[in-house]
Amino acid sequence: MKQTEPDFWVLEYVTITKDPRTGLVVAIGGADKAADILQRTGGFLSAPGPRGDYHRLPHGLPVEQQRLKATAASHALLAAGHSVRLDPTLNMLVAPDGGREAALRYLAGLAERAAAATTSSEVAEVLTEVAAPVHGLLPLAREVVVRAWIAASDFQGAAPAGEPDPIARLGSIATSMSEAARAILHARNHAACPAQRPATASPPPSRALPAESRRR
Repeated sequence: MKQTEPDFWVLEYVTITKDPRTGLVVAIGGADKAADILQRTGGFLSAPGPRGDYHRLPHGLPVEQQRLKATAASHALLAAGHSVRLDPTLNMLVAPDGGREAALRYLAGLAERAAAATTSSEVAEVLTEVAAPVHGLLPLAREVVVRAWIAASDFQGAAPAGEPDPIARLGSIATSMSEAARAILHARNHAACPAQRPATASPPPSRALPAESRRR
């Protein structure tokens, strides 16, 4: 008996996340019923998008207000029978240190994977997590340092004459982190290539003398 695929109501799936480029909290998916819940419970606004309308929270909301409204809307959607994916950073019910603890577990897991690696390709996978250009740990840490450098430069005055400026050094540190990421990626590429075993040199063929020459 041939089994048929189940029917899924794709429009019942809603994703609530924070757009990294604009900082806006957006809700994508859902039909009229979901739109009503988003607007009434979370204060979301309808906005036109390139692939149809979506919902977003108003501009300029404090982070805690964004989290509160997104969490309230997600739970109202769940209670109404929708499937919801809520960005963990917007979830008010997550423990305050939950993200940090998860990050520490992730780093510890990478260290364990590196220690337990049995092939160079497994080592390359770990190095990719560390230095991948967009979502690698080192480039993300560099972004934190750069933003802290920019913010601290606005708050701090110039260092006294003749003394090194520790805030200004953050710029060179960020550059060093970029160079380190490139070096790690180069090592990753090398580790990802299968090892080339040197070909064993075969001894030259012996030149046997003719029978007449051996008898002489």
